[in-house]
Amino acid sequence: MKIRKGDTVEVISGDDRGARGTVHRVFPAQKRVVVSGVNLVKKHQRRTGDVRTQVGIIEREAPIAISNVALVCPRCNATTRVGYRIMPDGSKVRYCRKCDETIQ
Repeated sequence: MKIRKGDTVEVISGDDRGARGTVHRVFPAQKRVVVSGVNLVKKHQRRTGDVRTQVGIIEREAPIAISNVALVCPRCNATTRVGYRIMPDGSKVRYCRKCDETIQ
């Protein structure tokens, strides 16, 4: 996956287009990510026994398709495509295709 947990991404399509946030969770099998402050949905949660759960209408982030987000380069602060390089020590790293900077 080219987008990982902790990356800053920008939504490029949908209702939240232009919003930026950090990735909280990644679901590689479903090709979806959860981004902070993006794709907020309201969940109606009822009481379930004596378990201490939040009750009422809960607003939380729902997963968004990974094709609808683009990685934001930390150096050039622009949305970019991600490339891969094999370093001399044999490790594989991501890099920004716009400014040619490696992304940790």
